Amino acid sequence: MRVAELSRRSGVPVPTIKYYLREGLLQPGELTSPNQARYGDEHVRRLKLVRALLDVGGLSVAAVRDVLETMANPGKSMFKVLGTVQHNLAGHVPAAEGEHHETASRIAHELVERHGWQIKPNSPPLDSLIASLGTLIELHGEDLLELLDAYADASQRIAAFDIDYTRRGTDRGDAVERMVIGTVVGDAILSALRRLAHENEAARRLHSG
Repeated sequence: MRVAELSRRSGVPVPTIKYYLREGLLQPGELTSPNQARYGDEHVRRLKLVRALLDVGGLSVAAVRDVLETMANPGKSMFKVLGTVQHNLAGHVPAAEGEHHETASRIAHELVERHGWQIKPNSPPLDSLIASLGTLIELHGEDLLELLDAYADASQRIAAFDIDYTRRGTDRGDAVERMVIGTVVGDAILSALRRLAHENEAARRLHSG
């Protein structure tokens, strides 16, 4: 297919496709002349993945390139790919300091140890958790900490579902793509489901009309 057809099937404008090609987010098509290239279904699939990473995951172009390069590297294990995705999803976590940071760090590490989780000391999600807990303490919301273990238990169950989904992949490439999609889009789905559940619980338990 030509670039116009690729645009129609993927829903991505032609100028954006050309930008992705320049930035290395989309692999080049097969040249049929100096100014013409032919594209296939794999380009449609890649474009949709790129859009999901950018629009749903909120990743930068540089972060998307990093994820895609890691996905394409056969020497990278599934564990390494997941680490790259999580690192880029975490974004920039501002360095915390002071009393709240120390307390938040202690609570987070005690949670990890209590649940027996195998977590690297420099894990970006761990840094995000510590920063969030520091903010919670600063806002005097410590009573929410009573729910931390329940949140962790629920998250553990979800993580098991995610890994099971990933392992359905027919080959490494399919499994890696499933993992990336499940992590990036799954975050958005879980956030939406939580808010829907809040709306339902509020209507059921708090609404008096």
